[in-house]
Amino acid sequence: MTDPRHEDDLYAQAVHLRSQGCSVPAIAQRLGVAKSTAYRWIGHIPLPDDEESRARRRAHSKVMTDAQWAGHRAARDAARADTVAATAGWVKQLRYRELVLVGAAIYWAEGTKAKPWRPNDCRVRFVNSDPALITLFLRFVAAMGVPRADLRFRVSIHETADVPEAVLWWAALVGVSTEDFQPTVLKRHRPATNRRNTGDGYRGRLAVEVARSSRLYWKIEGIMKGMGDGVPPPGR
Repeated sequence: MTDPRHEDDLYAQAVHLRSQGCSVPAIAQRLGVAKSTAYRWIGHIPLPDDEESRARRRAHSKVMTDAQWAGHRAARDAARADTVAATAGWVKQLRYRELVLVGAAIYWAEGTKAKPWRPNDCRVRFVNSDPALITLFLRFVAAMGVPRADLRFRVSIHETADVPEAVLWWAALVGVSTEDFQPTVLKRHRPATNRRNTGDGYRGRLAVEVARSSRLYWKIEGIMKGMGDGVPPPGR
């Protein structure tokens, strides 16, 4: 038989937890009683609706959700790491033809292209914030016979960032001195803008421009035409 005094104590705790904004299932779990018992005790007591109580409920809900999904997330992250490692191992070293095709494709997707109103403005200029794509582009232009001396580097970054550190970081990545970089382009800070590209990992974008690059641009254009001509339209 249950000690009435013990049950009274549990009831008092249930009422207190309810006043703190706890749900019926959470109270049942905390006190080690059935949900039906917890509901019978405090189901008639409405949850407090002040901001502090709502914040407490949100925090508690997050803790419960994180605990429930922790195993799933760990398994997902492990599966992702295994898949990335296995696929990276499969790629290994890009052959010359593969490097040229992939490099032209990333340039056509991310680089500067001639416009209908400037059809002969065929400068090769690649701008990106992803160091892997920058590195791949540099390998591509080297494979296309571009001397390193023909490359121009410039950082574009928000004025609130650590500009010297960003330039130093990009210079180390591409293997040149910061003195060889062109003047940095600063983006003005707009307080009303909800930016996500902030923090220690934010280093802006790097622009890589190839001097005297019209002929290289024509080659990239030809590579993309060749790949496009070789791919049948969808549904065929």
